[in-house]
Amino acid sequence: MSFDSSIDRRSVLAATGGAIAAALAGCIGGDGVSATSDDWEYLDDGPDYDGWFDNTGNFEGTVDWTGRDEVTVDVGAGDQGRLFAPPAIQIDAGTTVVWKWSGTGGPHNVVATDETFSSGGATASGDATFEYTFESAGTYRYVCQPHQNGGMVGAVDVV
Repeated sequence: MSFDSSIDRRSVLAATGGAIAAALAGCIGGDGVSATSDDWEYLDDGPDYDGWFDNTGNFEGTVDWTGRDEVTVDVGAGDQGRLFAPPAIQIDAGTTVVWKWSGTGGPHNVVATDETFSSGGATASGDATFEYTFESAGTYRYVCQPHQNGGMVGAVDVV
């Protein structure tokens, strides 16, 4: 095997480092948890949450997920693993929301403030999921009870 001597060692190391970084980003990011996403389409005129998201680090608006049978919200997103991603979604009645734990940020749960749904006690398992099918229109606010005061809150707007 021969090498092209016109390629210097620094170029090879830079290319190799870039490839490794890209591979790791794919493993870390991939289909996994992120605090924000460029793929989310926000409503132009979303619901007024009356300050509900004032202490939430990743709220940029309500993500439009209407027209889908099932959607997934990440539990334990963000740098510290203490956010829902996305924090606010709009769906159609009859849509199932699946909350999927990342395994980071400590134990989490998903509890509606009006007690409509609850995942039960908090768990730190990265394999945990909870799902609920929303049949009635309305805005449903929910929290992670252990991290509510730190801004781990969410909302589902059902139309």
